[in-house]
Amino acid sequence: MRMIANFSMYPNTVMIGVSHSNRSHFKSTQFPAYTTFDNVILPAYTNINNVIGRRFVHKTSSEVLLERGSNVVSNGQLPNFPSSSYEAAMEKLSSLITRQRRGEKPPLPNKLGRMSMYLKILGLEEDMNRLKIIHVAGTKGKGSTCIFCEAILRECGFRTGVFTSPHLIDVRERFRIDGIDISEDKFLECFWDCWNQLEEKATEQLPMPPLFQFLTILSFKIFTSEQVDAAIIEVGLGGTEDSTNAIKEPTVCGITSLGMDHTEILGDTLGQIASHKAGIFKPKVPAFTVPQPPEAMDVIIERAKELMVPLEVTEPLDCKQMKGLTLGLSGDHQFYNAALAVSLSRCWLQRTGNWEKVCQNILLFNCLDVRNPNILLPRLVNGCSSSGIHFSRALFVPSMSKYTKVTSGASVIPSDLSGIELSWQFNLQRIWEKIVHGKEMTTLLEKDFKAESKLMLPPNEFLYDNPSKGCPSHNYFPSSAVIPSLPLTIKWLRDCVREHPSTRLQVLVTGSLHLVGDVLKLLKR
Repeated sequence: MRMIANFSMYPNTVMIGVSHSNRSHFKSTQFPAYTTFDNVILPAYTNINNVIGRRFVHKTSSEVLLERGSNVVSNGQLPNFPSSSYEAAMEKLSSLITRQRRGEKPPLPNKLGRMSMYLKILGLEEDMNRLKIIHVAGTKGKGSTCIFCEAILRECGFRTGVFTSPHLIDVRERFRIDGIDISEDKFLECFWDCWNQLEEKATEQLPMPPLFQFLTILSFKIFTSEQVDAAIIEVGLGGTEDSTNAIKEPTVCGITSLGMDHTEILGDTLGQIASHKAGIFKPKVPAFTVPQPPEAMDVIIERAKELMVPLEVTEPLDCKQMKGLTLGLSGDHQFYNAALAVSLSRCWLQRTGNWEKVCQNILLFNCLDVRNPNILLPRLVNGCSSSGIHFSRALFVPSMSKYTKVTSGASVIPSDLSGIELSWQFNLQRIWEKIVHGKEMTTLLEKDFKAESKLMLPPNEFLYDNPSKGCPSHNYFPSSAVIPSLPLTIKWLRDCVREHPSTRLQVLVTGSLHLVGDVLKLLKR
């Protein structure tokens, strides 16, 4: 089971998601609606600008979480490297630049064979095989397609890793985790681990890898270390002999628009270039491409037949069916890239068993009694609804920090807070039910129930049953529940997911900074 979290752009708010997994890490998530593109239904945000083009506000909010130390998945203490270690790492990387002229054959042949040996030295072979990879080749639009895939899968609640090239300012731009460049500390941890092991084993027959090859290896190290759900890998050059083609069994492959590029290496005809690009195809692994010139398409189709690859050609998104929504990246060519990303993401969801999973959106709320919930809750509901977010249930809990002394992140968390006063939470619950169900609930909600009887946890089915089945006599209302402590709430959510592994829970935590901080503290345990 895992709990995942990210600060949103709203104040006093954190989003968490819950799914069936045996590991714990932090990640960003949003609430999926369903968007239809040319008869393709894909779990996504109804706002295309958010689905297929991440805005900088997401990067800023995620960086806040990074500063709190929650985006670094650590298996122990970080290695002891000096403060100047980043510049030292850049010097090491610079030493790998080969000064090779265009068209020259590489000084060392059998690039993929050496890649396999490097990965074996680092113990990454088995870990790589567990990555669920989208592998993208092409001449134009590779990077855009990868970023579109990243945005779509992030909106579906998955932890993503993206490897692209080149970078503009900082080499860390090539490695993205959940939509942002990898942190410097995490980069250095993985960099020195790879560098030191490869340098120790380097020989005349197996020297240190060239720059791009090392960066490709580093991307595999980073993504396996960060335990991403989806790894989106952009080919560097060509496909067949590219370092990224060490991927033995991707989940799905894609080829963007082809043209004349790197002719001194790939050949001087579209057919020869297409042959290199289609070199990323793997036996029986689905592949997608966009409309290509006949010479290139013939080669792609032939290669797919040889390997029994299910090949599909995607048409550009139809702007008429997008109901006035726009892509996050400008240019008519982006409709081809976005359509390819939709197909790749859909296939990834299907092949990883996530397409049919049901998603439940849950609200976890508390606010101080000096604030007016009759104003806060309706605005929250209306604001979320306008973005396509609809809550199936709401949970009202007290914050831990309000009732305990000032704590550090390592402080003991009280497990039993059942003796605290919950009348405020019951008041919030009644306001919520009136908002959701209207006047028909008024009589039922005003009835006086014994507080003792309402301290029981609702059954796990509460999150999954039709809301009409719930009633106060069962200690919970149709669309909400009061739970006496936050640790108990987190445990209950985890238990619910274990019993219903086919359902994904996404939880918005908001209303109080105390509540947000306490949730983050619990998620680190």
